[in-house]
Amino acid sequence: MGDPRLESEEGLNEDDYKFVLLTKDGKIICRTQCFNPPAKVPQRWNLHEIVPRSRVKIPPDLPHCFLRPAAECLRDHTEWGRFLSHLQKRDTVGIAKFDFCEFYILPPVEAYNYSCARVAYRAETHIGQKHSESAEACQFKRQSLDPTEICGNSSSMSPSPDVNDFSARKDGHTQARGASSISEENGVPCVKFPQSIGDHHGCVPTGRCQPCAVKWDGPLERNYVRADPSYLQTLGQAHSGWIFGAIAELVDNSRDAKASRLDISIEIYSKRAGKDIPMLSVIDDGHGMTHQEIVRMTCFGHKQPDADDLDRIGRFGVGFKTGVMRLGRDALVLTQTADSRSIAFLSQSLNEGKENLEIPIVSYCRKGQFMEVDINVQSEALAKYNLKAIKEFSPFDKYLIGEKAGLFREKLTGTQIYIWNLDEWGSNYCLDWTTGLTGRSSFHQGDILIRSRRVRSRPGQMSQKVPLDYSLRSYLEVIFSVPRMRIYIQGSLVKSRPLAKSLNNTCEATGIIMGKRVHLTVGRCQLEWEQANCGMFLYWHGRLIEAYKRVGGMVHNGDVGRGVIGVIDVTDLMDDVNGRVWVHNNKQGFQDCEPYALLEEWLGKKADEYWDKNFDTVLLKKGGFLYKPDHEWVQCDKCRKWRMLSSGFDSNNLPTEWFCYMEPFEGFCETPEQKVEHGVITVSAKRSRYGCKDVEDDATLTSEGDSDDNFIQTKKESRQVFKRLRKGPSRACKKAV
Repeated sequence: MGDPRLESEEGLNEDDYKFVLLTKDGKIICRTQCFNPPAKVPQRWNLHEIVPRSRVKIPPDLPHCFLRPAAECLRDHTEWGRFLSHLQKRDTVGIAKFDFCEFYILPPVEAYNYSCARVAYRAETHIGQKHSESAEACQFKRQSLDPTEICGNSSSMSPSPDVNDFSARKDGHTQARGASSISEENGVPCVKFPQSIGDHHGCVPTGRCQPCAVKWDGPLERNYVRADPSYLQTLGQAHSGWIFGAIAELVDNSRDAKASRLDISIEIYSKRAGKDIPMLSVIDDGHGMTHQEIVRMTCFGHKQPDADDLDRIGRFGVGFKTGVMRLGRDALVLTQTADSRSIAFLSQSLNEGKENLEIPIVSYCRKGQFMEVDINVQSEALAKYNLKAIKEFSPFDKYLIGEKAGLFREKLTGTQIYIWNLDEWGSNYCLDWTTGLTGRSSFHQGDILIRSRRVRSRPGQMSQKVPLDYSLRSYLEVIFSVPRMRIYIQGSLVKSRPLAKSLNNTCEATGIIMGKRVHLTVGRCQLEWEQANCGMFLYWHGRLIEAYKRVGGMVHNGDVGRGVIGVIDVTDLMDDVNGRVWVHNNKQGFQDCEPYALLEEWLGKKADEYWDKNFDTVLLKKGGFLYKPDHEWVQCDKCRKWRMLSSGFDSNNLPTEWFCYMEPFEGFCETPEQKVEHGVITVSAKRSRYGCKDVEDDATLTSEGDSDDNFIQTKKESRQVFKRLRKGPSRACKKAV
């Protein structure tokens, strides 16, 4: 009945057929291959009408083409069979209309032979009066939501609500597999679907009959939204205030993947019109992602975990999308596990001008020593189509993809993210980068900077020297409260700086806020005093959320609290028992809520108490090492544990790579990390205006490492009282008058 070439793919090339997405009322029926196509074939055919063949005048001399299913899953096979079953049993024709052409999908000649469909077409439109179906006609809707259809195994980004039109007739004939059966209950025509309809996607048919309602054997499905490509730009606006927040999202994903090493760099990969074209790469050696996991990552959100994992940062399901779309217009992900490899392409360039978002994903599975297309999650035709789209709209051809895949040889698992068409600042790029000197120089290391060098606005802040705001290296030094992962920027290692372990005259306070315990570490930092900075560093799940947050007197006086730094983890306080968190989805701030307001008040009280105790006696001098940290700490490059050095040892004398067996620790990696025992001291409270509701102190401030000599010196220095500045003219001036 058709072209004999359809029985075999031998001798066919891409010019012999075109891919066509067949839909009805905007709902997907099946993805097909159009053989012997006309010169111009739309990629999407939406059937406007399904009418009886007797009402359509189709000249016998019209040219013909053929549609063969290119199904991506079991659901597509079922829908294709239901569609052709309807055409054959009702002797109807599906009509797709375009400005330049009309297509008539003819019913199969043989019953239940649905291998292909014959299509007649004509270039000019001659449509008479529209025909309507009989009153007995029923429209059945079938919806499914499967991640593979949403994010890669479909040419459409939207879920696949599929619509098939059937004319319901009261006959007792046996239906084909996937077709519906009509029965009568209490005189009301009803539709019953066989068990085979409920495929592995969990799809359940839904819809209504005209003019009568349909009784369903199963629950009704919900309606789902579609995604316009412009939504990618909207996602990037989540980090419009600070571009480093976008990079932090990718760093979080690497940490959640248990990566031990992360490389972030910008390199020039092309020149165009006399301008360098850079590409940002983020590469880790974590456990990688399977096909299902990368589909979940590229979906727009996912179910939040019921159980709160203290070691996991990712929670909202939008971090990857918001991060890469803020950094650039196009991103490619290459990830590998021990048994699989996947490539995903999130691109504004690919989706420009399209009605619905498309995210190509190609997945491979390991066969011995080689990677082959995984036909269990996608068809070979779909993998070929997606790979072709990636090569067409990205700088990655098969040679470059093979080169990047070769990076997995040392570590069998990991994830690589490449971002290009970077965001621009005027005539240049938002990000500026320096490579640094070779030979592991500590004087000039590579860094990625924000071109504007703009300092973020904070209440009471006067200093314009806050490297954390515009230097990625400075930000990543303190991004984790307990750093474990080795991070390299532009090829040079970032020396992590755990703030709680690098303070002088360290004190600690513990309180109860809304029934939850909070623990604050506060102390003096010579570097921050020199840069006229101060404030609290708030961590959530071990990740920095707010830096240099001014509280108490710091807000109203730019010099109050100078050099004083506080470190606090608010994971318990900001995680609600009902599974809700009080953290912004860009992880750069907290929501305005009661726990956060009470926390601010409590932090202000403790910061002012610390300042009142030490303000007159602290003599921080610029330069020198008058006030070194209470303890010197160093991190082992093998076990990533932090070791406390013996007193009097200068950490600057340590080699670039240090291990536990080296001096002065001379121990083993199996030895647990040390913890400092805290003594108790009493501090004065000169400000009596505080009355924190629902807040009670569980312990007084405690001090770390204050020796007796240091305490005696503090007592002597306490006698030196600062004179209050007088306002108005001096007494000498008054006498002269």
